[in-house]
Amino acid sequence: MMTSEKVRAIEWSGDRLVLLDQRLLPERTEYLFIDRCGDATRAIRDMVVRGAPAIGITAAYAVVLAARAHIGDNPGQWRTSIDADLRQLGDARPTAVNLRWAVDRMRNTIAMAPDHDPLNFIEAEAKSIHQRDIAANRRMGALGADLLDQDASVMTHCNAGALATGGYGTALGVIRAGFTAGKIKQIFAGETRPWLQGARLTAWELLQDDIPVTLLPDSAAAHVMRRLGLDWVIVGADRVAGNGDVANKIGTYSLAVLARQHGARFMVVAPTSTIDRSLANGDDIELEQRDQQEVLSCGGRRVAPSGACAINAVFDVTPAELIDCLVTEKGVVNAPDAAGIRALFD
Repeated sequence: MMTSEKVRAIEWSGDRLVLLDQRLLPERTEYLFIDRCGDATRAIRDMVVRGAPAIGITAAYAVVLAARAHIGDNPGQWRTSIDADLRQLGDARPTAVNLRWAVDRMRNTIAMAPDHDPLNFIEAEAKSIHQRDIAANRRMGALGADLLDQDASVMTHCNAGALATGGYGTALGVIRAGFTAGKIKQIFAGETRPWLQGARLTAWELLQDDIPVTLLPDSAAAHVMRRLGLDWVIVGADRVAGNGDVANKIGTYSLAVLARQHGARFMVVAPTSTIDRSLANGDDIELEQRDQQEVLSCGGRRVAPSGACAINAVFDVTPAELIDCLVTEKGVVNAPDAAGIRALFD
């Protein structure tokens, strides 16, 4: 099976966190070496690292860095003094539930850590979160690929691959597995304005593994579906509500509507750590808004006239009724709803 060893967005060196700076791809491949929790928090906020699972893994390692600093500075009260760092880390980005999930999990690990060697205990949990994410991605890749018919034509949006996870990917994990099995004949990727994650990241990542991909402007999706035909839209998720509604990169909702109109099926691929059962539906999901200059400019050059303003919603919510299946590491939920989500955890 394709391992995607060429694409590593997150690495732990034993004493510091190494992040591939995704803002620079595909022009440059550069890494940031991070040894402070605050720097990891800024890396999440500034989109050095992005994608819900990758944000959660980065946060887990950031807690290790914070624990090391506070144990060294205040060995008697470090469990209390670390709390401010954890709060800032958890607030770095609001929509990706994996961030909060990882911080809460590491907070529990801190509470359980032995007094005689707490740092190794905390580091082991962060490493475990990372490795479990990779294993979950491979499982989801296999489950999702099994749903594809032979010679499938698929479309994806944003980047939900090894760059957005611990490795291998969610939506791109399915595409990797399907391509390796010879089941996929055509892959389309939307450019994903304004950060161009599809053009810069998904295309780069797939080509690293010699997987051919055809880029299209986001606005061309309906044209491609009607004129060229499409079997599946396959996307990741930043948060899944308790009823199966999905928050993902802006433009996902549009693709779901278009897929239903043109007879294509719609697959969401996400680990169960992305499911937020505390939320009844997608209306309760906090959707991040970023600086409007990201829309008014392109490639560092302003393209809109002075005085123009913009909406820069980073995510939208796709209603569960437009989703044909939710693929998780615990299994596939067809036509996801509240009962199907609950069954994953029973």
